[in-house]
Parts: sequence; C-alpha cells; structure tokens
Amino acid sequence: MDSKDVLCESLLIWLQTFNTPSSCNTLTELTNGEAMSQALHHIDSVWFSNSWLGRIKPDVGDNWRLKMNNLKKILQMMVDYYGEVLGEQMSDFPLPDVALVAEHTDPLNVGRLLQLILGCAVKCERKQEYIQIIMTLEESVQHVVMTAIQELMSRETVSHFGSEPPGDLEQQLKKTREDFVTILQEERNSLLAENDVLTDRASQLDTFDDPSTPSGRKHGLLQLQLESLQEETFRLEAAKDDYRIHCEELEKQLVEVQHRNDGLTGLAEESRALKDELDILRSCSDRAVKLEASMETYRRKLEDLGDLRRQVKQLEEKNMTYMHNTVSLEEELSKANAARTQLETYKRQVQVLHNKLSDETRRADNLAFDMNKFEEKYETLTKEKERVIIERDSLKETNEELRCTQAQQDHLLQAGMFPAGSPTHENLAAEIIPIEHREKFIRLQHENKMLRVQQEDFERKKISDLQTQLEELSRERMAELHQQVDDLQKALQSQGAQPDDSNLKRKLDAHMVQLNEAQDEIMKKKELLEDLQPDNTQTSLRLDELIAALKKKDDDMKAMEERYKMYLEKARNVIRALDPKLNPATAEIQALKSQVLDRDRQIHTLERECEQAKLREYEEKLIVTAWYNKSLNFQKLGMESRLGGRTTSAMLPPGQSFLSQQRQVTNASRRALSINVPASTAK
Repeated sequence: MDSKDVLCESLLIWLQTFNTPSSCNTLTELTNGEAMSQALHHIDSVWFSNSWLGRIKPDVGDNWRLKMNNLKKILQMMVDYYGEVLGEQMSDFPLPDVALVAEHTDPLNVGRLLQLILGCAVKCERKQEYIQIIMTLEESVQHVVMTAIQELMSRETVSHFGSEPPGDLEQQLKKTREDFVTILQEERNSLLAENDVLTDRASQLDTFDDPSTPSGRKHGLLQLQLESLQEETFRLEAAKDDYRIHCEELEKQLVEVQHRNDGLTGLAEESRALKDELDILRSCSDRAVKLEASMETYRRKLEDLGDLRRQVKQLEEKNMTYMHNTVSLEEELSKANAARTQLETYKRQVQVLHNKLSDETRRADNLAFDMNKFEEKYETLTKEKERVIIERDSLKETNEELRCTQAQQDHLLQAGMFPAGSPTHENLAAEIIPIEHREKFIRLQHENKMLRVQQEDFERKKISDLQTQLEELSRERMAELHQQVDDLQKALQSQGAQPDDSNLKRKLDAHMVQLNEAQDEIMKKKELLEDLQPDNTQTSLRLDELIAALKKKDDDMKAMEERYKMYLEKARNVIRALDPKLNPATAEIQALKSQVLDRDRQIHTLERECEQAKLREYEEKLIVTAWYNKSLNFQKLGMESRLGGRTTSAMLPPGQSFLSQQRQVTNASRRALSINVPASTAK
C-alpha cells in the first residue's frame, strides 16, 4: 500500500473520533466538506463559528463545482487560522489542490487537507485533550499521526527560519552569543569577588585546615562550591564552544536553505508561469472549440440561406399576385360603393326635388301676393337711399370747402409780410437753408414726385382689379341664378305636364324678375363704386397743400365722420326695420354686399403690403443707384486728379495736404450732384 494512502486512511480514522453529524467513513464522503467543517468547528468554535459553518452548502450531491467551493472556503479559513491565531505561515507547506479533491478524490491532496486539520487540533487551546485522544488510537495509526505532526512541525520551523532574512538571523545569533558570554563573565567576576572576600575573612579567622572549627567547615564548603563553580564554568565554556560550533552549522544550514529557497522560488515562479500559460491555453482551446462550433452553425445557416432565398422569391411572386388581386377587388369595391352612393344621392335628390316642388308651389302663391308690397317698399327705400347719397355728397363738398378755406388762411398767416411767390422770400429761404438740407429737400421732392406717379399707377391698377373682381362676382351670381332656372326647367320637363303648370310658370317668371333686379342692383353698385373712387391726380396735388390744415382739422373730421356713421346707422336701421328677410332678392344683395366688403378689406390689406414692399424696393434701388453714381463720380474725379496731379499741384496753394485735396474733390462732386438733381427735377 502506498504511503499517501496509509496517511489518508490513518487521518480518516483520527477524524472519525470527532463523531461529526455527517458521516466520514470513506474519502468520497469527505469531498463535500461537511465533516471537515464540523470537525474544525469542534476544534475552535470561536474562529470556525456557526455563521461560517452555515456558508458550507450541504447536499451538494455529485456536483464537483459546489464541492470545490466548500473545500476552498475550508482551506482559506484554515490558512487564516494558522496565520492570525497560531502566528505561523504556511508558505513552505504544499497546500492541497481542492479541484482534484472535489473532482477525482485524490488521496494525496485529501491527506494534506486532513494534515492541516490535525495541525489545528494539536496547536489549539485544547491540544492536550486531542493528544490524549491520539494516544488512545492503535499503535500503527499513532505512528502515522505522529509522523504527520512531526512533518508539519519541521516544515513550519524551516519555513519560520527561512522566512527571516539571512542578515537578521546572523545578527540574532551573534547577539545571543554575546549576551550569553557577558552573563558568564559577570557570574565569574562575582564568584571571584566572593572568593576574595572569603579568603580575607578566612585569614582573619581561625585556620581553615581544621575541619572541626566552623571556619574550617565553612572553608571546606566554599572549596566545594568553588570546585563546583569551576566545573560549571568549564562546562559553560564547553557549552559555549558547542554553541559556537552549532551556530556555525546553523549558518551553513541557513546558506543551504537560502540556496534551496532561491531554487524553490524560481521553480515556484516557473510553475506559476506554466500554470498561467496552461490556463491561457485552456481558455484558447475552449474558445477554439466554441469558434469551430459557431463556424459549423454558420456554415449550416449559409447552406439554408439559399433555400430561404428561393422561398422568399416564391413568396414575393405570390405576394405580387395577391396585391394585384386586392387592387382589382378594391377598385371594384370602390366602383360599387360609388354606384351605391350615387344611387342613394339620386334617391335623395328626387325626394328633395319633390319636396322643393311642393314648397315652391306653396311659396309661389304667397310670393305673387307679397310681390306688390315689396315693390312698393323697395321704391320707398331706393328714394330714401338716393336722398342719403345726395346728403352725403353735399356733406363731402362742404367738408372740402372748409379744408380749402382753412388751408388758404394758414398759408396767408404763414406768409406774413412776404408773399409765397415773391423773389425776396425765395432768396431768404435759400440763404437760411444750408446746402446739405437744400440738397436733401430737392432729392425728397424728386422722390415724392416719383412716389406720386407710382401711387397713381397703383390706384388705377387697383380700380381695374376691383372692377374685374366685381364683374367676376356678378358673372358668378348670374351663372348661379341661370343654373337654378335651368334646374327648375329640367325639373318641370322631367315631371311632365301637370295641372299646376300655371303656378310653376308664375314661379319661373318671379325668379326671372328677381334675376333682372339683381342685375340692375349690381350695375348700380358698379356705378356707385366708380363715383366713390377719388381723382388720384387731384388728391395728390391737394395733399401737399392741405397737410397743415389736416392736422388742425382732425377733430372736425372726426365729428363729421361720427355724424356720417350716425346717418349710415340710421339708414341701416331703417332698412333693417323693413324686414329684408322676406325678400330673397334683397337677402342675396346683402350677401353680395358682405362679400364685396370682405373682398375690399382683403384688397386694402394687400394694397398696403404691396405699397410697403414697393416703397422698400424703390428705396433700395435709389440707394444703390445713388451709391453707384457717387462711386463712379469719385472714381472719375480720382482718376482725373491722378492724371492731372502735376498741373493741379502747381495750382494748389503750398502746404496743402492730400486729405484736404480729397475733401475739396468730394465737395466739388457734391456741388455738381446738387446742381444736377434740381435740373432733373425741373425736367
């Protein structure tokens, strides 16, 4: 039987003496770690506590990974116990491989693990109890257990000495030797001093040769003590020599152990590096296996991809056929729905036409009776309207006369002693106004004139647009009325000759009369719009003359406008009092009026925006042209000044700088521009 198997079985027999709750009869039962943890808890319940014992997972079964986890916890806790509680390092003792214990039940590693547990037992506080238990075992088992303990102790002493650096060990040995020598010398000196004292006392006392005397007895005793002390000194010197020899041997052993330690550390590093390489190679091999498996799966997927593509093509073809079928079915469905809706609309239209025909027959009788009354009311309203228009025209004329008189009075007051057309007044104004303001004033006059021309063109265009819009509205309304008449005629033709043809004819005649009245009303509105349009040329001329008068007459104009609004409100109230809802023609006219007013508002807003845009564009063009002309003039003057520099330098006064020359050139160009601008305005 192998030594490792014998060690493992003997330590297993020793472990059974703990009587743990978990069975530990075989090595496989030890691999789960339950019996070992319970034995450690029995050895030192403070360090191996119940909380740590609870972390050991029971019932792990055949799962070697869980077993390895339990054994790792036990090994780590024992190493910490040796280091922290016992104060010993386990660097020299070969630690067991828990993976081999958990997976393969390796007896060598199991024996090492049990040997560590044995070391904890024989070094704890209750070691006497465990040693007595070991003494009760069989002699063969006792012998194996004692050899295991001695091996553990020897490794620990060697590791203890080897862990210290060599310099410290030599110093410690030298120090102990020197201390021991000094102690012996002090003891020898004390003995010699005591010997001298005793000899002095003996010389003073009786002779020491006579043993019957007390001094003789004492002398004999002292001689005996002296001999014993001399023997002891000889023995100590011999021991000192032995210690010196032992120290030299220990130093030699230390050197050998250091060499061995260096070799072992190198081997440990090599083994660690080899383990790392082995782990790397294992991981690489695992990755290679996984990649090969993934390559196989991808290869199979690529093989299946062709079949999938063919299936996709077939499905796309089927999908296209289904789409064509669905499109054709949807078209047929939409046609059927359209036909159904048309049929329903036709049914509803027929029903509505029947209802309308019955309503129109009833209304025709009422309208024929009420037509005369409405005609009389309409005549009175038209007369009232003409009277209001005449009154409005008279108010406008009086307002314009008041403005003219006020403007004339303002001009006379402003003229003072010098009338506006006198040459002395013009000369004084020209002298008072500076050159820059005069140029600006002339330029503004020119721009004002151009803006007036544009305003007149824009207003003419606006009037033409309004007229075209009004004509379009009238045409649309006429077309709608003609369409209604045609619809009624078709309805009459479709229904055939009925006994109430006379009523329908009367109704048709009434609609035709309403149509003619609407046309007349539209023509009147056109004439009214043409009369209301102001003369653009006259207003533009009066605008400059009446600017000051308008500022003072704003209050009067507001009062006049309030009166005018009041008159219009009265006229509207009168028209509303006559109940225009009974006459459909007047209601249509009111609707047309509201549409025309909305269109006018929109046209006014668009005109304002267009005017602002045109003014901005015109201002930008004027600025660009002025800047362009100015730059051209400056370039021309600069070229002329450069070309004729020699001639002009002779004519210029001495001491004049280049900047003053440029200022004179720019002033001359400004004067030329100021002369040209009035000429253009005069043209």
